[in-house]
Amino acid sequence: MTTQIAVRLPDDLARYIDAEIAAGTATSRAAVVIRALERDRRRQEAEHDARIYAAETASDLDDLAAWAARQPMDID
Repeated sequence: MTTQIAVRLPDDLARYIDAEIAAGTATSRAAVVIRALERDRRRQEAEHDARIYAAETASDLDDLAAWAARQPMDID
């Protein structure tokens, strides 16, 4: 499902969007906006994940690394 919305953009961004279409890197203005919004959403999700990882105690990963170091590596 999609929802149609009207967005007012500065002239330079409208020119950028039209240049993307002219260059063949996008099929429509909507495609450029969707791509930008999806990229921003992924960036925000990655920042959220990074904050979670940063809050974890180092010992959790240290314990995992120590366990992994003791595991045999059967590469033959």
